[in-house]
Amino acid sequence: MSRGKSEGMNRRWRAAGVALAVAVAGIGVAPARADEGQARELLKEMSDYLAAQEVLSFTYDSDIEVVTADLQKLAFASTGTVSLARPDKIRVTRTGGFVDMEMVFDGKHFSVLGKDIDSYTQVELDGTIDDLVDRLRIDYGIAAPGADLLLSDVYDALMDNVTDVKDLGSGVIAGVECNHLAFRTEGVDWEIWIALGDAPYPCRYAVTSKLMALGPQYRIEFRDWKTGAEVAVDDFGFDPGSAIEVDIADLGGIDGVPDLTPEGEDQ
Repeated sequence: MSRGKSEGMNRRWRAAGVALAVAVAGIGVAPARADEGQARELLKEMSDYLAAQEVLSFTYDSDIEVVTADLQKLAFASTGTVSLARPDKIRVTRTGGFVDMEMVFDGKHFSVLGKDIDSYTQVELDGTIDDLVDRLRIDYGIAAPGADLLLSDVYDALMDNVTDVKDLGSGVIAGVECNHLAFRTEGVDWEIWIALGDAPYPCRYAVTSKLMALGPQYRIEFRDWKTGAEVAVDDFGFDPGSAIEVDIADLGGIDGVPDLTPEGEDQ
């Protein structure tokens, strides 16, 4: 090959490389659809839709990540069901590698059955589902990020302390086209995918910690949404069977995460 042809080819390759670099850089910096007003409106529509459902049920799959003392990030998966009748009745099941439990609230009592540990607890707790979520978080230190989606005003609960809002366009979760929204607070980043159409239910909800090493995440995906007459009748009764009653403080492991503390070390 002649020197002139070689130099010409090199110039073309350099030009192609520059073009490719610009294209790749453009992918990294291209702004997402970031209409804050639209994102807020879509979240409010979901909140209003959920609040309007007197009864609903769904199946969920969740992953909760933890970071060990030696900075290894691990994820633990579980699946379960939720049946809800507003304002004061709910049944939740959860099954995973380290948990097999059922929680029932009938407006008067909150009951938890640990099927894998043959133990249960029951406490008096009057009020609504909103009261239940608050009491569990404040009095017993039991908090699940997905619980906010069961409240009577999801919008206000989720938007508390939000500092940044983005509409990221659309996405597809399990074959369902969704609006993809992202939000930031001082302590966490969270995203939600909301089904398009007349039934804007959540399809996926993900919360990422900004205050812990490696940014562990909690993610929950929803399927088999049913409302109204589609929901199976539930009297929200509780039957502990032959399980032994224990204090709620002694009913550990309902979050589905094993104790990863090295043997001989304090938690």
